[in-house]
Amino acid sequence: MNPIRLVAALFVILAALPALAGELSITNAWSRSTPPGVTVGVAYFTLKNHTSKSDRLLKMTTPVASKVQVHRTEILDGIARMREVAVLHVDAGQTLEFAPNGMHLMLMGLKQPLVEGTTFEIELLFEVAGPRNVKIAVRKD
Repeated sequence: MNPIRLVAALFVILAALPALAGELSITNAWSRSTPPGVTVGVAYFTLKNHTSKSDRLLKMTTPVASKVQVHRTEILDGIARMREVAVLHVDAGQTLEFAPNGMHLMLMGLKQPLVEGTTFEIELLFEVAGPRNVKIAVRKD
């Protein structure tokens, strides 16, 4: 094979590796600001599993709260209720939207108010993808 074509073929293969391997990505992360004295908050984001393997969320931590849980808002008989999602699976190719009135991270035992214009981090530990540090932007919404 011509060395130039070989190098070009290798370049194409190497450039495609991230797409072939895929990744688990977290984008559009945000939280609502909280008034002083409030000890719970929320975080929202888009979680995409671009891999060919299912994954599972094992653990969540943040320096701004003592506990983080995945919750889902359900409406039963016209009443909105939050339920903890004990095990969060993310199937291969799946996109999960964490959004108001749906799935979200519940931040319990806030150590300080969440102030508009600031950011904080949450670490999400996945069984396959490993740890993902997510920067959360606090806004007024």
